[in-house]
Parts: sequence; C-alpha cells; structure tokens
Amino acid sequence: MKIWIERDYSAMSRRAAEQIAADIQQRDRLVLGLATGSTPLGVYQAWQEAVHQGRLRFANTITFNLDEYTGLSRSHPQSYWSFMKEHLFDHVDLDPQNLHMPRGDAPDLEEEGRAYERAIAAAGGIDIQLLGIGRNGHIGFNEPGSALGEGTHVVSLSDSTRAANARFFERGADVPTHAITMGLRSIMNARQIVLLASGESKSDAVAKAILGDVTPQLPASVLQLHPNCLFVLDEAAASGLPDNLHDLQKERTR
Repeated sequence: MKIWIERDYSAMSRRAAEQIAADIQQRDRLVLGLATGSTPLGVYQAWQEAVHQGRLRFANTITFNLDEYTGLSRSHPQSYWSFMKEHLFDHVDLDPQNLHMPRGDAPDLEEEGRAYERAIAAAGGIDIQLLGIGRNGHIGFNEPGSALGEGTHVVSLSDSTRAANARFFERGADVPTHAITMGLRSIMNARQIVLLASGESKSDAVAKAILGDVTPQLPASVLQLHPNCLFVLDEAAASGLPDNLHDLQKERTR
C-alpha cells in the first residue's frame, strides 16, 4: 500500500488526476473504474481541463462505474448516470459505447449484477479502480457487514449513507433505500486501486482502513490485502494517521 498526502483537496485531486492520466496516455487501451459522490469531482474537473487543452484523450478508454441507485431511471436527475454525464461524460472524448454502469431500473436486478460482472470480464477486467470512502468505511455501496466475496449485487443503504447523500435530493425521504453496486470481490479484482479521501470527517475511517483489522465491519479495510493500492489524501483526511508508518510507503507533499 502507498499513501500520498497533499496539502488540500485541490492538490490531492490534481495529483490523483495526473497519475491516472499518465497511465491512460501510456496505454493503447485502459479499463477504468469510476466513482460518484463529491470526492472525485476535482479529478473529473482536472481531466476535463486536460482534454480541452489537448493533453489527454479518452478515446480508447473503457469505463465501469461502481454503482447506481435502484428504482431510478438513467434520465432521473439524481441518478448516478446523470451525475457522470454532468461531471465527466459530456465533457470528454469517451466513446458512449464504452461507458458502463449497472442499471438501477433493470427488471431483474440480480441478473443485472451477473451481466455487469460478465461485461467487466469481457473487457479484460478493470485496470484502475477509483474509489472514495464513506464515514463508516464503505467503498462503493458496500456497507459495514458486506461479504468480502460478493460480486455486483443489490444492497440496503445504511441510515448514515442515506443521510450523507440527502443533500443531493429535495427531501431526505426521496433518497433511495437500495442500490446496486460492485461488490468487494469486484473491487479487489482491479489491478490497481486509487482511493481518494478529503476532510477531517473521513480521518477516522481512513486510519481504520489502513491500520485497523481487516473486517467486514469496515469494508475499506480489505484494501490492506490488495497488492497495488494507493491512498491519495489531503492533510485533514490523513490527520488520524501517525507520522511514522514503518510498513507503508507514505509520501507527504507540502
């Protein structure tokens, strides 16, 4: 595991965006796992700027998003499909045929999960998976207690996760109670994982994910077992970590 610590959210986002962009540019074809929520927005903005300046192309990139709310069509303004169109898809040169996200309005959600796993496998697997982390340690929508061996599946959202997402809806009662998400097995199958975390409110989850026991009660802790995992943090999110982590590659930029 590697840890990069940047001064603030802007520097953290820029560093992560540049790292992944370098991989995209160096490969003829890259399969990229994407995340939603507020944390990756800085990365997506940096990629937009790089594309508009001619420094980055996504033409040969294939994307798979982590999750989607159940019960929402792709045209719903609060669907994650709409989110990705607003913040990335409509602003860069991604081929629409190469964009993948589980459908929250599929008539058979269990089959949708199996089909999503087949699509990832047919693409050759995910090269780089971008993640955020919830205050309770969830990654994707894998809440505490999630089985470590799950593929893409339907989950019940915890009260804390729904509360965190309520700001995106007119009323808290409008936040869906379920989602379809890549499971922990799906995430761990990625060849590289880049996890972003910003703000003091994430510091406890970050510290436990890196230094605590590997347990289903803190899903992000499973990343300790991944052979190529990078945490990109701002100083506030890293504030729960000790200054000297002997067993980890920790880099602080000031």
